[in-house]
Formats: sequence, structure tokens, C-alpha cells
Amino acid sequence: MSKATHLECSLCGTRFEAGQIANLCSCGGPLLVRYDLDKIRHRWLRREVPNGTSSMWRYSPVLPPADSAITSLGEGWTPLIRTKRLGARVGAEALWVKDEGMNPTASFKARGLSCAISMCVELGIKKVAIPSAGNAASALAAYAAAAGIESYIFMPRDVPQANYLECKAYGANVTLVDGLISDCGKMVAERGPKEGWFDVSTLKEPYRIEGKKTMGYEVAEQMGWELPEAIFYPTGGGVGLIGMWKAFAEMEKLGWIGGKRPKMIAVQAEGCAPIVKAFEENEPRSKFFENAHTVAAGLRVPKALGDFLVLQGVRESGGAAVAVSDDEMLDAGIQLASDEGIYAAPEGAACVAALRKLLASGLLKSSDRIVLYNTGSGLKYPEAYSTRFPRNGAGEQDKLGGLITPR
Repeated sequence: MSKATHLECSLCGTRFEAGQIANLCSCGGPLLVRYDLDKIRHRWLRREVPNGTSSMWRYSPVLPPADSAITSLGEGWTPLIRTKRLGARVGAEALWVKDEGMNPTASFKARGLSCAISMCVELGIKKVAIPSAGNAASALAAYAAAAGIESYIFMPRDVPQANYLECKAYGANVTLVDGLISDCGKMVAERGPKEGWFDVSTLKEPYRIEGKKTMGYEVAEQMGWELPEAIFYPTGGGVGLIGMWKAFAEMEKLGWIGGKRPKMIAVQAEGCAPIVKAFEENEPRSKFFENAHTVAAGLRVPKALGDFLVLQGVRESGGAAVAVSDDEMLDAGIQLASDEGIYAAPEGAACVAALRKLLASGLLKSSDRIVLYNTGSGLKYPEAYSTRFPRNGAGEQDKLGGLITPR
């Protein structure tokens, strides 16, 4: 049975029984998983955590699936890399990158979908559906395949080719849609009840956030249980940021950390910045962002269901919401790769560009310990980075600027 005590609506507080198939509350609010942390605190000690597996399931006592239902491909426990050369370049003396591109399917989405599919196994769900801008689809397809569950995926037609090919290889049923992820979401919502699909859209079920919250547990453990002064997070749906904020509260109740929190920095693209606009206008929720466009597919989310939770975490932490241009994020991605050997997705690279802005603004000090989350591998985005390195016909430029022409 589920290790959770109950589910709780994030809007109205209504409680729901744990271990049941659930999507949204009747009020439209996302459901959050709750645990008896007082009981867990006495049964699971912080010093015991390093004895666990080198995956996100080292935190299994605060994850909902029964151990027998867990579907894992080795997700989590990704490296936290000190980036001294990049730090010196941007003026940050203590800078790290948490590289989520090292996960299965090469993105942080593996965490959430591992947990969600594990709960599907526990609850006897046989068919799942998701709208996705790319990486969530890849992860769902992989974990559904591993669990023997049918997957139905709806993706914008201009999704990165790597994501489309992955989903097909994993045996998913893929529909390409002329539109944005919001249009894909409407199709899942309309067809799902008729087809018998369980909707695993962002925050429309309670379990993906539980997998993603392990990023918060990991960064605390990897930094010796002392949280950094700031965390930069690429924010489309924003569930990773919401999950980490939840994790910090849980860890404090477990007695593992104190009340200090990092400044949470939500990073978006200028071509799709609904959270940034709401933050700047002091609004509790965002408005649908018209004509959304960016090379960072994961940031092209014109209206996030959990926007109010993202904004709450950012404001409570004294953080900020920042937008960067596509040019800035691609240039930053190349800089990160050449300085540190980390080939980041444009979403993760956006955090580097945002860091420059907040150091210049004075919100952060050069001595602050700062963690940037790279949410995926740059290898998933050949179309985006090819704009920086065009091939010249049949030949390529060598380091001296000449052409190498095949014989």
C-alpha cells in the first residue's frame, strides 16, 4: 500500500484517501501527497541515508509507491559539479551545476515519471496519456515500456526530433499536434475519459511532483545538509521548483535541516514568460502567454497549472523570476560546455544567462553558494544548437577557419 497518509488539495485543503486513483480536486486544485513525518522521523535517520541506493529511491520512505511497485531505470543521484572556470567568468565564487542530463532519457523528467508509473503499477492502471513539449514524453514512454503499460503521447509537431524518435522506439502511441503543449493538453483531456487513459499531465496527478522533489533532497545531502543561498531552476510547468520547495519543508520536519531556505529563482524564456510577468506585476497567478515561442521546448508552456505554487515559493524565499532571450541561453550553453564540459539543454543554459543578470542586479552576492539546475542534455537539442554551428555544405570548418573537404 501507499506510504502516504493522504492527499491534500493545494488550493482548498480538502483531504483525499491515499492509495486511490486521483487527478485534480473538484475545485481544480492540484493534489499533494502527505506523509506522517513525525513517525518517519523516528524510523529513518539522516545518518542512514548514505546507505541507500545511488538513485532517487534512496529517499523511498518519503515516496509513495510500495517497494514492490517501483519501476526504476536508475534515475536520480545525479552529479553536483563545482564549476570554477564558469564561476570566475560570471563572478560567482561558489557555483555548482546539478546535471539532470545524466538521468535515464537524459532529463530530470525521469524522476517524476518513474514515481508516477510506479504508482500506476500499484494502482493497476494499464493505459496512460500525456501532453508534452518533449522530454516528459520520452520519460513516460520509457517507464511505461519498462512497466508494460500502454502510453499515448501528444506532442507539438515541431518537438525536437530526438524526443519523437525516442517515443516511437519505446513503442508509444504518438500523435503530433499543430499547436502548443496547451493544445496537446486539451486533446488528452477530451479523449482520455472515452479511451480509458489515466492523465499524467503536469500536476493533474499527484505523483510526478514526488519524484521531482528528490532533487531537493539530493542537493541538501550533496551539500552536507546545508542548503545553498540560491537555486536557479528552468521553469516551464515549474513542478521541479514546487517539488524542491516541498522537499525542504519535509526535511525540516524530519529534523534534517533548519529553517533557512535558498532564494528560488524561476528562469523563463523571453518568448514565453508568464511566470515572470505575474511576478513583476505582483499577481498570484499568471495569464496565458500569447504567441509563445522559444528554442527551449521545455520552457514553451504558456500557462502552468501550478503557477500559483511556483510564485509562492519564489516570493516566500525572497527569490526572483527572470527571463532570458534565446540568443542569451544558447550562447550561455556554449560557454558552459567550453568552460566546464557540461553540454546543457537550452533550458539549463538559460540559468547561466539569468545568473549573470541577478549578480549584476545585486540580488545575489559573489560569495553566495549558488546551484544551477541543468534539466536535460544538450544532445536532445541538435536543432537549437545547430544555429550556432552551421555546416558548410559537404565540408566543415577546421580550427583555423579553413574547410575540410572529403576526397
